[in-house]
Amino acid sequence: MATRINGLKSSIVQASFLSGEGHIPSALSILDILIVLYDRVLKFDPKKPFGPKRDRFVLSKGHGCLGLYAILADKGFFAKKHLRSFGQFTSILGGHPDSLKIPGVEVSTGSLGHGFPQAVGMAMGMKIAKNKARVYTLIGDGESNEGTAWESALLAGHYKLDNLVCIVDHNHSNDRAISMGDVASKFKAFGWTAVTIDGHSQKEIYRALKTPHPMKPLVIVAETIKGCGSTMMTNNPAWHHKSPTKEEYEAIIKEWR
Repeated sequence: MATRINGLKSSIVQASFLSGEGHIPSALSILDILIVLYDRVLKFDPKKPFGPKRDRFVLSKGHGCLGLYAILADKGFFAKKHLRSFGQFTSILGGHPDSLKIPGVEVSTGSLGHGFPQAVGMAMGMKIAKNKARVYTLIGDGESNEGTAWESALLAGHYKLDNLVCIVDHNHSNDRAISMGDVASKFKAFGWTAVTIDGHSQKEIYRALKTPHPMKPLVIVAETIKGCGSTMMTNNPAWHHKSPTKEEYEAIIKEWR
């Protein structure tokens, strides 16, 4: 397990190093969550990425897309060689996910607060169509400042969308501006089942994703660390949108060998 996750982390950093672009710490904070989702929870077929019975996953915090790209490549949605072209003009992999170019990407996201409402809309539509698949969305804590997040939470609770799971990447990076306080209690007030976990414990992540939530949507507040796994980047605001130099790249990768 350690070898695999370190390989995924290395591919994220390499993609940013080669392109000079990317939000590495935001990708690292969600990597454990993505691994559990794609390894153990989501129902999908990489050969039929838009099959009607698939579960839907929406990365609402689109700037963390390098984490999603690493997982999608690992699962065979596209060739791993594409990771090395990240951010280039002719690449399918841009600085934010593009559903028109990338197999496995349900929604083009990036502008904060837009992916969550679309996930709610998907869940509502699938309920109406009697589609038994489920919808999962991952949002950032900074994104939770957007009004659309709470409009979506209110709507999902009102319509009892128990086919919807929202995971909050609560890495506290936005606390410097304004703290969201007790995120779980806010969702509960809108009619959600809410649990708070260690967002880097894959055991806790899996257990939370299996939490029963009849007649209610489920929110998982995942306490995470921005830049997790890298001494250089952990909770360092300077790395929010920074690519490593050759020396920094080699030092970061060395920690994971």
